[in-house]
Amino acid sequence: MPSDTTLPDLAANPHILRWTVVIILAALGYTIATVGMKLAADRSYSLAAVLIIAGFVLVVVTEVFLLRRASMTVVYITIIGAETLMILVAGAMMGEIIDFRRVMGACCVVVGIALAST
Repeated sequence: MPSDTTLPDLAANPHILRWTVVIILAALGYTIATVGMKLAADRSYSLAAVLIIAGFVLVVVTEVFLLRRASMTVVYITIIGAETLMILVAGAMMGEIIDFRRVMGACCVVVGIALAST
């Protein structure tokens, strides 16, 4: 069972880069799976299946690592913040319109997550 350690407490250790990389990898896994789901919606099934499976495998590995060392609520809140920003970038790269309103909405999500995790 994980201790009552939170990511901010863990960040005080000299391995902050490792924690940051693992959180980014988890968010990247969700982003890859989401791009795969978007491709599946556009009928690119074989590539979509590979992306969905690869994304979720990456998520499982990274989240198990994080959940052994930090509380679930802090882990998920932090990953969602990083994922929100990555999805904006991925959407723009896939041709979706990223207007001011969507950017501000994403900023509100990230600020809300930062408030909830402190």
